[in-house]
Amino acid sequence: MQFATRLAPLESNVFADMDRIKAQAIASGLETIDLSLGSSDLPAEGHILKAIAQSLDDPTTHQYLLFHGTLPFREAAAKWYTDKYGIPVDPHTEVMPLVGSQEGTAHLPLAVLNPGDFALLMDPGYPSHMGGVYLASGQIYPMELREENGFLPQFNEIPDAVLAQSRMMVLSYPHNPTSAVAPLSFFEEAVAFCRERDIVLVHDFPYADIVFDDVAPPSVLQADREKTCSIEFFTLSKSYNMGGFRIGYAIGNAELIRALRQVKAAVDFNQYRGILNGAIAAFTGSQDGVKATVETYRRRRDAFVGALNRIGWQVPLPTATMYIWAKLPEPWQNDSVGFCTKLVEQTGVAASPGAGFGKAGEGYVRFALVHEPEILEAAVAKIAEFLGR
Repeated sequence: MQFATRLAPLESNVFADMDRIKAQAIASGLETIDLSLGSSDLPAEGHILKAIAQSLDDPTTHQYLLFHGTLPFREAAAKWYTDKYGIPVDPHTEVMPLVGSQEGTAHLPLAVLNPGDFALLMDPGYPSHMGGVYLASGQIYPMELREENGFLPQFNEIPDAVLAQSRMMVLSYPHNPTSAVAPLSFFEEAVAFCRERDIVLVHDFPYADIVFDDVAPPSVLQADREKTCSIEFFTLSKSYNMGGFRIGYAIGNAELIRALRQVKAAVDFNQYRGILNGAIAAFTGSQDGVKATVETYRRRRDAFVGALNRIGWQVPLPTATMYIWAKLPEPWQNDSVGFCTKLVEQTGVAASPGAGFGKAGEGYVRFALVHEPEILEAAVAKIAEFLGR
């Protein structure tokens, strides 16, 4: 049986390989501590769950949900955004529901790229950003992120020949996996760069609220207030612990929203209306749960980094996200996959190899703060034992 050539780049997935190794460790009876996936272990708030539960008894929510039926959600998302960032948003033309922000990063390349066009992606970066480009038969130019530059791409390093074929740039700050935060001035530079070259600027923004120490990460639309070339993806998975409900939205340039809507119309309708009702409750209800989630991750960050530092692995405190991006010690500095493989095989502690996020991620490992402090500290004790061997 023959398959499309666009599937070839999707055959290799380091995270699928790590999942297989984790499964083998579990099958062998080894007690595992999984720090490899950024899937929140925290529950959604009660008022969110109540809104979803009440929807179940309403038979009108059991039908297909087309775009026009999502207006209450789009209005709530637009108001939430305007209240937070001070930018007016038209819920009719500038907002669109998504099955999590990953749907947006997967589908938008189909609306923007022709075969052979370039997408400018962050390296290291979130792997799904690459998948959407490959499915659109596009090419990827990796914008290398280096620690000495604050893990910000240097636009002047992109070759002119690549720029001539570039149609979209994808940014994401606070950044997964490095946890870096970009200032508004950087986004202003990015908007000017993309506008001058007629490049669509995409900002994946799942960690808008997961920030510490009074950090306030900007929205890309604060640098593109007229929404000339930008679109932003937000998810309720992190701020509201609704990962399993798969709910997010796109906001930005009306033409991009319309194009994304055309792709979505060919693929599916929308989620169950009750999930959107839960999202509306999240946007309009008390935000104390968001604050509690942030405080939980702050405590975990402090405990995990403190424990690493005590065993001699010096890692700076991140100012955002639910991850620790740690430079590997010798002799593992050029073998993040080997480090993570041996670590889970020998100790049961699972982490994500930096190489899985791109070539520039080699030499690092990402830990997800998805357990309570005492479990995180137990994981570090196992790591110390492993390194001692």
